[in-house]
Amino acid sequence: MVDLSAPIITTFIFYLLVMVAIGVWVYSRTKTLSDFALGGRTLNAPTAALSAQASDMSGWLLLGLPGAVYAFGIGEAWIAVGLAIGTYLNWLFVAPRLRTYTERAHNSISLSAYFESRFEDKTNLLRIVSALIIGVFFTLYVASGLVAGGLLFETIFGVEPTVAITVAVVVIVVYTFLGGFLAVSFTDFIQGVLMFLALVIVPILAIGAVGGFDAVFGDVRNTSPNLLNWIDESGFTPGEGWAGSNTLSFVAIAGLLAWGLGYFGQPHILARFMGIRSAKDVPVARRIGVTWVLVTLAAAVLIGLVGISYIDAPLENQETVFLVLVQDLFNPWIAGILLAAVLAAVMSTADSQLLVASTAVTEDFYRRYFHREARDAELVWIGRAAVVAVAIVAYYFALQGGTVLEIVAYAWAGFGSAFGPIVILSLYWSRMTWLGALAGMVTGATVVVTWEQLGSPGGVYSMLPGFAAGLLAAWIFGMIGKRPEREWVGKYRPEEEVEPAAQ
Repeated sequence: MVDLSAPIITTFIFYLLVMVAIGVWVYSRTKTLSDFALGGRTLNAPTAALSAQASDMSGWLLLGLPGAVYAFGIGEAWIAVGLAIGTYLNWLFVAPRLRTYTERAHNSISLSAYFESRFEDKTNLLRIVSALIIGVFFTLYVASGLVAGGLLFETIFGVEPTVAITVAVVVIVVYTFLGGFLAVSFTDFIQGVLMFLALVIVPILAIGAVGGFDAVFGDVRNTSPNLLNWIDESGFTPGEGWAGSNTLSFVAIAGLLAWGLGYFGQPHILARFMGIRSAKDVPVARRIGVTWVLVTLAAAVLIGLVGISYIDAPLENQETVFLVLVQDLFNPWIAGILLAAVLAAVMSTADSQLLVASTAVTEDFYRRYFHREARDAELVWIGRAAVVAVAIVAYYFALQGGTVLEIVAYAWAGFGSAFGPIVILSLYWSRMTWLGALAGMVTGATVVVTWEQLGSPGGVYSMLPGFAAGLLAAWIFGMIGKRPEREWVGKYRPEEEVEPAAQ
């Protein structure tokens, strides 16, 4: 392997400076809390689409998914199938209505504020509980991004993960602190393009290097036939190779497909729907976003399979398969650009999550309980301080270790189960009450945490029982209590949306 340090360091420094420059550029445009949290609802379709998907996938797309396929075979691609379906359904059924409904709901700029207004909750419980869930699970989610950044720097430069994680968190905090939602969205757009190019280019060259698709699949089959079986799972022990054959049950497959349910409850993705310029822009954004997801997920799965064929000895850490292929296939300068895609994936998700968490702290706690009459300038600075505070806590958890996929899976299930059923019902069931929303939210989150603490009985992903329990609880309790006086469902039209509030 060639010495890549100098070219990659130069490339990374240039990339990081561009990200910070974007934060500085939009600094003057961030004057109100609405600007900081949603960019004044001014995102065009391409920016909304790519920033939503880039913030969605994170380092998991370039590290976790290829690593899982490399270790356990194509059966792990059921996750990708579930995510692709979930992405399409989220853009189709949630995006247009959520864009309009959040503005009708007193121009809500956070999911917590939307829930409170939509269900006419006078107790403040919905706002408090949802904000607490956002704080807890986003801390874990941001930590997963920092772990991915640490893995990148450790693999490439041989530096201690602590140093790498520190560098990543400082840069992310700087441009999120300065530019808020617009900085996050514009940087995510660039990061989404970079991730797309890297995921497409790497498998193409790797396949050519091993002699084509037939050679790849032949090598994988020779390693273990089960690696190409969609309904078998092959055990993998680092340093010993692939061995064994365990049936991948339909329940396990359902658990992998259940990843797609998580989309309906991810606040950092839903924020892009809330911030898009108009519901009329959603169809274009949907086509762009779904195409990006289909191509990148397929490429990530292919990278895992090509890695089995291309890499002679089993990797000690399977999540480094993309990094190893890039270093071996490309000259140092091109490798630097492609490896920056991993950094882009990490930053595009962590910045979005920091922003949503800071908005929850500012909008749902500070303004609500400490200073109702706070001016916009004060709220923006409180939001910036919250970005730093959340980053520090996530930094602590990132240093505790764990794989990228494990941490992401936990946070993804937590949000999907707590918020997913409530978001869907808020848009399509007029009878839903605040009590149903609260019951579904608490039940979904509790089942996920309990299921994970029990070690995921039967190998079932916690999203499956969590989402089902949250939906059932919301439906049962949603018929109890006073129905919202304002009629929502049945009157939705994209052209009915009100104009964005004057800035």
